Amino acid sequence: MSFRLSLRTLLLALLMLVALPAFAGIDAKYPELHQAFPEATRFGDLDGTPPAAAVYQGDKVVGYVFETVMVAPVPAYSGKPINILVSIGTDGAIRSARVLHQEEPILLVGIPVQKLYDFVARYIGHHVTDEIVVGNGGGSGTHIDAISSATVTAMVANETIMNAALRVAASRHIIAGDSGTEAGKAVTVRRDYYQKADWATLVGNGAIGHLHLTRGQVGDAFKGQPESGLVDDPTAPPTAGHAGDNFIDLWFADVTPPTVGRNLLGEAAYADLMKHLGEGDSAVAVMANGIYSFKGLGYVRGGIFDRVHVIQHGKLVLFHDTDLVQMGDSPLAGKPDFAEQAIFIVHHAAAASGFDAVKPWTLQLMVNRQVGPVQSIYHTFTTDYRMPAAYTTAPQSAAAGSNAPAAPKALWEQIWQGRKLDIILLLAGLGVLTLILAFQDWLVQYPHLLERIRTGYLVYTLVYIGWYSLAQLSVVNIFTFIHSVLNGFRWSTFLMDPLVFILWVFVAGTLLLLGRGIYCGWLCPFGALQVLVNKIARRFKVPQFEFPQYVHERLWAIKYIILLMLFGLSLQSVAAAEHYAEVEPFKTAINLHFARSWGYVLYAVALIAVSAFNNKFYCRYVCPLGAGLAVSGRFHLFEWLRRRKECGRPCQICANECEVRAINQIGQINFNECHYCLDCQVTYANDQKCPPLVERRKKRERAARPLPTPVVLAGMPSGETSAATTTATTTATLSEG
Repeated sequence: MSFRLSLRTLLLALLMLVALPAFAGIDAKYPELHQAFPEATRFGDLDGTPPAAAVYQGDKVVGYVFETVMVAPVPAYSGKPINILVSIGTDGAIRSARVLHQEEPILLVGIPVQKLYDFVARYIGHHVTDEIVVGNGGGSGTHIDAISSATVTAMVANETIMNAALRVAASRHIIAGDSGTEAGKAVTVRRDYYQKADWATLVGNGAIGHLHLTRGQVGDAFKGQPESGLVDDPTAPPTAGHAGDNFIDLWFADVTPPTVGRNLLGEAAYADLMKHLGEGDSAVAVMANGIYSFKGLGYVRGGIFDRVHVIQHGKLVLFHDTDLVQMGDSPLAGKPDFAEQAIFIVHHAAAASGFDAVKPWTLQLMVNRQVGPVQSIYHTFTTDYRMPAAYTTAPQSAAAGSNAPAAPKALWEQIWQGRKLDIILLLAGLGVLTLILAFQDWLVQYPHLLERIRTGYLVYTLVYIGWYSLAQLSVVNIFTFIHSVLNGFRWSTFLMDPLVFILWVFVAGTLLLLGRGIYCGWLCPFGALQVLVNKIARRFKVPQFEFPQYVHERLWAIKYIILLMLFGLSLQSVAAAEHYAEVEPFKTAINLHFARSWGYVLYAVALIAVSAFNNKFYCRYVCPLGAGLAVSGRFHLFEWLRRRKECGRPCQICANECEVRAINQIGQINFNECHYCLDCQVTYANDQKCPPLVERRKKRERAARPLPTPVVLAGMPSGETSAATTTATTTATLSEG
């Protein structure tokens, strides 16, 4: 018996050891929190809205700990937020700040990530209400030095820490937060405001929300999941030609405001609906067409509608059968006919924090696939909703003349505001380049002027666009764009760096119009560096080396192979693709000014050194960005580079002089490889070099010369004089020819 008792005691002890982590607070995961709160006796776990873990000294709360990604996820330049562990005391002071996760490209294999760690640590000791200004720009507030060469990342970290800290402090009543009031009055739905409206008006002002799903979208959402055993399963991948078929076309609206409810439901139905609503309750009308029912199995699963829900403040609001109100025919002008429609009552106390109709909420549609007799898998689709401000007691128009502080600008707006001068200088430079391209036919007639302009512009590109503004484009930008399109596009992601954004817009336009050559020949800082090095080398008579034509054309393929490999890798992991994109020396030579480990510096310097002997070697044979631009600009609209029928047949002057050898032996320009240096156009307009022009010039010169004066010899008879004159003229003509 004693043996069994001992065995049970041992098993119980083991179970308690296993269970201990489940009862531990957040300090079990992050032990360093004890240094931030040496007085703490225990730590709670993440809970509440927004999620934060309380820190206790006995029974007294002395602070809170939270992860910023759960509170204020601000997309950084990578498109993903930086997650920072932050703790604050009940006095509002920041006790600790530590980076948990980041995927910033500049920090992956560039600037030491320790610089970000050190930057974040500077927030310790600041109050959550402090106005922190990153960098040395103007304005009031506390200034913190930015991370050199990673200013955008620093600004995102600042926005992340301060926004999250403010929200947690306000929610825990450490500071006065946004309680949804204005001038001391709670913001509520205006029950006395009504205007006649039609369907288009209510859709246009956002009073009616919309969620549309096709069969193709739903099939893609369940890709890789078990197939349903049902015949004609609507969630299955559609057959050819049916991907665009309507799965569900769902419209919804909060019909509590009279302008929405009375117009959509009619006077009598709206008045009857209001009788069902308690204080603070709302009513949401849902209308849909399609092969999928939003009501689903609500009547047989405990009276709960399992397909359509409402979410606010992270809390899920479920609808019961007692919340359903039948919706009849609508008198609203322009409203489509719907096969299914209903009204659901949202009770004010439905969410744990209390549902508030005037604040943003989300409609969630759950689509299920039956994969077994009692087993289903689900995918959720959501769309956001916010009641128009005109229907609340604090409409936006009412605040127009008030003294209330303006809403804070978005982070990207702050960045643009702080870089006004840089933006102006870049736009001026792009304007100059546009003029060069527009008047290229005139400029090429003045080779020395064009050479000075081109050299000066390449210096501007290298020094200002590259070394100063750090606006060197990269193949990583292409992968970031593709990844963003596939996983939820946000303009704010690309607006974070104004110079890179403006440059990409300009490059996209020139790609469409003229092909890849404008960027590669004029706007790429590393390309400009190679050209300038080659010009200096030629000035010092450094011998040039070129591969045989057949080798040269095969080497072209290398950059396309590199592009394909990086693109394939990016589909699996963008971070991994960014790592291997170090085949581009741009970060070392341009963004970091060669301040890196010796391996990266040696690689970049070697490529620059090669360009002294073989002009733009890297651009021609290795650059994956150039390959990506060539693919994108393959079908450009215009070809402003002029050619003659004699080009290549037999003339080879342009082909021999082309700096990147983009002209073949029959005189055709390969626009996938052309860098738009305009050298061939200088030759095209030069009547001292271009053979067809040389021939025409000589003909004009011969035609413009006066006929020789006849020579009359004294004492010679007239007949003999005529013969002598003819002989002299012929002799003179032959000597001139």
